[in-house]
Amino acid sequence: MASFNKLKNVLMLAFDCILYGAGVAEQCRVTVTQPRFQHTDSSMNSVSLTCTFSASGCSSSPQVLWFRYLTNTHQDLCTPACTDNQKYKVQSSANNISLVIKDLTVNDSAVYICGIAFSDSESPLSKQTGDGTVLTVTEKQHSNGKLTSMIIVSSLLFLYSSAVLTSFVVYKLKPKLLKKCGKHQTTENCKINSGRKVFQAIAQELQKQRYARHCQQPEDLENDTVYQNR
Repeated sequence: MASFNKLKNVLMLAFDCILYGAGVAEQCRVTVTQPRFQHTDSSMNSVSLTCTFSASGCSSSPQVLWFRYLTNTHQDLCTPACTDNQKYKVQSSANNISLVIKDLTVNDSAVYICGIAFSDSESPLSKQTGDGTVLTVTEKQHSNGKLTSMIIVSSLLFLYSSAVLTSFVVYKLKPKLLKKCGKHQTTENCKINSGRKVFQAIAQELQKQRYARHCQQPEDLENDTVYQNR
């Protein structure tokens, strides 16, 4: 932390050197605010570091500067022109300043410091930096592959559960269906058998009546013969 504060003082001296001999607005006062931490992973194509400032008693437009603090040194990123326009880009809207970092890698992890300076003022308070944002960039997370695997596994489990449930339902309902079908078949067979029995009974009765008549005719003829002989 001591080395960071020392570096911050060095940056303030650098501001004084860059803006030496500028302006006379002694009452100019600037305050710079940065978020303390920001985390992302390298799967993101870019990240935006924000910086907000307020100014009072200052005229003209401020200069925006960005530095990167590494372990033992710092790098000038945009002062105010960016050293690598393909990698870094400064965007501003009113009192909100942002540094866009493209093509993220884990090597972009560092402390990023935002500086605001009014070149027409000699006041030390017209040139201020924020406390810095600690950017942490991690390796790519293969979330898409994991998500796809989870979807496939979930689908297979769903199909397996559906098959088991269907087999269970069929197993439970099959005896009932067979029993119900058996009942229908028995009823119809009973009806057919009953009809057959009635028909057989009628046929047997008719046959008995015919047999009785056939047997009765010889007796009548014999009686008539005996009566005539008398």
